[in-house]
Amino acid sequence: MTGMRWVFIFSTLVSTVVFTARSQQPQECAGVSCEAAASGLRAFSDPSPQGLRGNGRACADCHIPSEHFQLSPASAEARYLYWQLRRQFDPAADDPLFRPIDANDFRSNGGQANDYTNLRELALIRVTFPLPPNVKLVDFSTGNTTAESSVDVWRAVPSVQNVALTGPDGQNPVARGPNSAGGYQRDARFGSLQEQARAAFQSHQELIDEPSQALLDDVAAFEKTVFSSPRAGALADGVRQGLAPLPNADPPLTEVETKGKVVFARACAHCHGGAGMSTTPLPVVVRYHDTATSCPRPVDTANPPRFVYAQCPPLLENNVRTYEFTTAAGQKIRRASDDPGRVLLTGFVGGAPPTDDWNKFDVPGLRGIRHTAPYFHNHSAATLEEVVDHYIAFFNFVRAQQPPGVFPPVASTNGVAFDRQIQPEEKAALVAYLKRL
Repeated sequence: MTGMRWVFIFSTLVSTVVFTARSQQPQECAGVSCEAAASGLRAFSDPSPQGLRGNGRACADCHIPSEHFQLSPASAEARYLYWQLRRQFDPAADDPLFRPIDANDFRSNGGQANDYTNLRELALIRVTFPLPPNVKLVDFSTGNTTAESSVDVWRAVPSVQNVALTGPDGQNPVARGPNSAGGYQRDARFGSLQEQARAAFQSHQELIDEPSQALLDDVAAFEKTVFSSPRAGALADGVRQGLAPLPNADPPLTEVETKGKVVFARACAHCHGGAGMSTTPLPVVVRYHDTATSCPRPVDTANPPRFVYAQCPPLLENNVRTYEFTTAAGQKIRRASDDPGRVLLTGFVGGAPPTDDWNKFDVPGLRGIRHTAPYFHNHSAATLEEVVDHYIAFFNFVRAQQPPGVFPPVASTNGVAFDRQIQPEEKAALVAYLKRL
């Protein structure tokens, strides 16, 4: 994306928010102060908001407006190549997307790191977690545990569209935090948009100074005004005003898309429920889920196999680490993953599904999903067709794991049949509906 295009997009957004702020009575934009939203937009695009010192990045360098406020591999690679072209004529040329903190070799080369493979090929950025007290990393070459106290995982940049429809909702909580009833980011580790913004400022913009509460409030206000469509914005207004029934956020649907919506209601809405399509309603009691999006993925040893997941790209396999967990009973359990999800927050493994946080993530919202390819927390699905293929395999996996006569709510509408499963002949209709959200 050229610099001029970036400036034009933000000028348009600023003008829209400021115009609304000046014209609305009272001055309110999507339930927040228009003045605060306009200030938040300026901060979102500013590499040094309020003069704070960082690494020269702005929020918009990763949450790219023309990419629907996320980052795609195509955009990252185009920017990298353009940066290299400019450096041929100006050695000091810079692109703030590429900072050593998000280079593959940062841990070995520090500020001189320059291997941006994960960022260029998969649009993944580094997220660092302190290890829970009962968790150690295993050295792949020796098989021994290491003295590392933190771990890096690589995650996609989530869009900020429709955040007003997602986040904590107080529904169907799990027994263990953080944020037992939903939150922000892939693993729901943040309970508010302000908390999320503060962490992003500190980790990804590497701010030296502490952002003010007013700055965080403004950024949160701006994000609450960003929607994938006017229909999504109207739905958020309805939720905020407590309307019943809520406005229908779907556009007019074709016959095929209508059939896809029926499939979605049966096969998907039991996890992607609520206005934001991000709330797991009862009776599916597991708020956070392992849907086998992390790598490596389960492989069936039966012949013929009962389920077959798409193989993870080699680059994601390179990000796999092995973890050793010590349970409360003193048992040691080893598992491998490129991103083990909420277990990095809790350290809980080895129990029944509700008490095992391995590879579990929050349920993402789906409005505007047609604009935000690739998919999953690690960008391991390139298209919505691949997403649906993944869940066809997931339902087959769930069925293969169940003892005879057990029909879990995640796969059964009535407790007596595996009837939620997406059938291959339903794939085209379901994809057609997802592309209209």
